[in-house]
Amino acid sequence: MKKKAGTDKPWGGRFTEKTAPAAETFSASVHFDMRLYRYDIAGSRAHAKMLAKTGLLSGAELQQILGGLMEIESEIASNTFVFRSELEDIHMNIEKTLVEKVGQAGEKLHTARSRNDQVALDMRLYLRDESQHLIALLADLQKGFVALAREYMGVMMPGYTHLQRAQPVLLSHHLLAYYEMFSRDKARLNDCLKRINVLPLGSGALAGTSLPIDRDFVARELGFTAVSANSMDAVSDRDFMVEFLAACGLIQIHLSRFSEELVLWASQEFNFVEIADRFCTGSSIMPQKKNPDMPELIRGKSGRVVGNLMALLTVLKGLPMSYNRDLQEDKEPVFDSVDTVSQSLAVMVELLSGLSFNREILLHATQEGFITATDLAEYLVRKNIPFRQAHAIVGQAVAYCIANGKELTDLTLEELQVFSAAIAEEVFEVLSVEGSVNSRTASGGTAGTAVMLALEKAETDLGI
Repeated sequence: MKKKAGTDKPWGGRFTEKTAPAAETFSASVHFDMRLYRYDIAGSRAHAKMLAKTGLLSGAELQQILGGLMEIESEIASNTFVFRSELEDIHMNIEKTLVEKVGQAGEKLHTARSRNDQVALDMRLYLRDESQHLIALLADLQKGFVALAREYMGVMMPGYTHLQRAQPVLLSHHLLAYYEMFSRDKARLNDCLKRINVLPLGSGALAGTSLPIDRDFVARELGFTAVSANSMDAVSDRDFMVEFLAACGLIQIHLSRFSEELVLWASQEFNFVEIADRFCTGSSIMPQKKNPDMPELIRGKSGRVVGNLMALLTVLKGLPMSYNRDLQEDKEPVFDSVDTVSQSLAVMVELLSGLSFNREILLHATQEGFITATDLAEYLVRKNIPFRQAHAIVGQAVAYCIANGKELTDLTLEELQVFSAAIAEEVFEVLSVEGSVNSRTASGGTAGTAVMLALEKAETDLGI
């Protein structure tokens, strides 16, 4: 029988033409999905063991396959494996090489599976590992914030709303706010892992298989806690990847928010913090410059991580059931977000260790801007004045200060009593920055006692 022109492909039996070179280049994914090789091989090992268990492979064939996969894994790890773009993806590169190494046994490996459920498996294995890696990096970052909060315990600074000085807080309280943000990021990834850790293999192309397979065996081999319930959903589901990208987006946004504060605080206008030289760069024209480039880059990279989430959502938006080749576009956004977020976290972990806060400047900044005005209003509330009336009284006092170039702490008792006869001598303790901070003892507040409890709990939770 005359060999058909298209049968050089593993799927080429019904084709009579070779793939056009432009189409081959356009559709190849091996240049980016090669990073899945360990997961593809791990899935193939488990699948082969299951095929042998159910009688679809002999013991000898299983050993040939396992030996060949071990050789391939070693070659890829040592950069001696030759990837072929004409084989499209990592799956076919490994399968074709396996057949070349072990012959007919290798041709049996794809029994009862499709590339559709195979790639879904690989991505779940990959994201399971990467989620755990990001969780570990987040814990390291939290330790950095906790260490700074411990080092600067008792240092006061202005808290801001609308980037205007609002109320005095402890620097440690401010830093621990980021600890809380990154705690939620860890929780989201841990929750995402529940939906990642579901075995899709055994779903076939979309309808399952008529061959005798044992999906529970494969799940146990690969450490999955559940088996997918619907074969059509299993091969087309990318919700777990969207969820992962959403979690990555929030991580990067949180990093960006802290980066923004570092950029502001390191400026001469604030001068709250000094970033170590090793995380800054200079100017090619202005010799005096010290630029906070690492925070700026982290802030800038939030755009691509958020963009990756939007890209995948857009790919999924119009897809009918079940697998469509559009889903090849799911990997690059995920890989890019994994790389970007993990690198950003690693840089920020190191950067935290090189921060030096200017205690005196932080404290001095609390002495201006009527920063204890809310304390005066709450003082009047304790004098049985309704809050809205107290608010108006303090607003009038602030207006008087602005007109006369004074701070609230500059006013005499007599001047204060012009606005309310309820004000007495003890008001000056209330108006002090220390008094303001120390009064906010409610759980979650900025008083030293509350912050110390939060700090100790964080250290316990992190095991430090």
